[in-house]
Amino acid sequence: MPVGAADAARLLEQATFGVTASDIAHVQSIGVDAYINEQLAYPPTQYTGYTYTPNTKPASCVDDGSVPLDASSWCARDQYSPFNVQRDFFTHALNNPDQLRQRVAFALSQIMVVSSVDINEAYGLAAYENVLLRDALGNYRALLQDVTLSSTMGRYLDMANSDKTNYQYGTIPNQNYAREVLQLFSIGLVALNPDGTPQLDAGGAPQPTFDTATINGFSSVFTGWTYPPLPGANSQWQNPVNLGGTMVAFPDHHEPGAKGLLNGYTVPANQTPAQDLSDALDNIFNHPNVGPFISQQLIQHLVTSNPSPAYVARVAAIFANNGQGVRGDLSAVVRAILTDTEARGAAPATNLFGHVREPVLFITSVLRSLGGQSDGVLARTSSSAMGEPVFSPDTVFNYYPPTYTIPGTQTVAPELEIDNAATALARANFIDTLIMQGGAAPDPTVPRSTGTTVDLTALASAGNHTALIARLNQMLLHGSLTNDASNIILTAAGSIAASSTDPLAAQRAATYLVLTSAQYQVER
Repeated sequence: MPVGAADAARLLEQATFGVTASDIAHVQSIGVDAYINEQLAYPPTQYTGYTYTPNTKPASCVDDGSVPLDASSWCARDQYSPFNVQRDFFTHALNNPDQLRQRVAFALSQIMVVSSVDINEAYGLAAYENVLLRDALGNYRALLQDVTLSSTMGRYLDMANSDKTNYQYGTIPNQNYAREVLQLFSIGLVALNPDGTPQLDAGGAPQPTFDTATINGFSSVFTGWTYPPLPGANSQWQNPVNLGGTMVAFPDHHEPGAKGLLNGYTVPANQTPAQDLSDALDNIFNHPNVGPFISQQLIQHLVTSNPSPAYVARVAAIFANNGQGVRGDLSAVVRAILTDTEARGAAPATNLFGHVREPVLFITSVLRSLGGQSDGVLARTSSSAMGEPVFSPDTVFNYYPPTYTIPGTQTVAPELEIDNAATALARANFIDTLIMQGGAAPDPTVPRSTGTTVDLTALASAGNHTALIARLNQMLLHGSLTNDASNIILTAAGSIAASSTDPLAAQRAATYLVLTSAQYQVER
């Protein structure tokens, strides 16, 4: 079936970090299914160039702005902060071909959270994001295992070095990871119907998915794991902090008894740490909540904050069975999300369809649609000012909860939880810097810095101001700008151009007004 330009642009908004004219033409040429196939086939572009650094920052690792710069000039910033990982995130998002994988991995990073608030080492953050990139379009069961055994996650949620009960030494299993893998990474707090709605008891109350005894069972399962040994070192219980690989097991520190898990299942006594882990993750993976719980959040991140129960049910059914008897196939789930009848078409399915552009997507969409280039410095600073510092949420609960509703309504709008006067002004300031001020200059403290710019000269070829507004409407809003908004922008652009000596004054004004409009803030 032929794909219209508007539907192609909507698909690209959902599946990439920003719409480009060439990608629209490509989708129209090969079709939606072929485009998704193409994206699924791309190998992951990962974070490279990061190496182990000791957990305790050496006294010699400081930031020194003296000239000339060398690798040690900004040691503290580059090795013990998220600075370069955040920059790499934006350069990947703007330039890499595996756009769909990068988008899904970013969504997963907001579900299975690790934060630089607690993980200072850049190499550890990069290693964890590589896990998500590798598994983003694979099977959820493999993702669950790799996240569980990630040494970065082990440090963040305290599974690393969690020891069996020993009253003599005062040790008990740590419960942090056990609680969050259930509450946030897999099944949630209440039992769900296949369409994501809560199951209610006879009194109309939601039914909890687990209790304290379940947490105790899982926390016992997750004992006996420590960091991988450093190269050349002998492995021992409580290896030094090493965030560059998969945790290793020590049976002598693993809780030996039987462990009660979900839905009445009990792990047998005296199994190895690996056997207990496998049984426990299978127990989670096969819980009926996982499909609707994970599917609904992926729909929210990629397509719409308010999917209908029927939309969630259709996607959750694919999670349960991809059509070939395979459960947890994330490629099939993502395909189902993007090709669903509610997602496709030239116009949104309902008035509530779509979602607010979270700061990261706002920044990348602007830059990609306008053909901008960036070294990531302005983007990382701006996303933080807008309330979404990449890979640095304050807690394991992400920057905003998936259930946040607009006050006084029942409309779910997660991204609006971080919307306030300061973050709204930061959006406008970013556009002002980029469009009205000509972008950001190269950062002298960053090797090979290019700054951040867009070139608006191509817009000068529009024959008149009316044609300019029409072109921006197609480029940025796939033709959905209202007539009233178009007329207001047209008048403003003409007035500014008449009083300015800047040959691109009209182009700057019109682009600024479109990008700061309320309509652009909501992707529909």
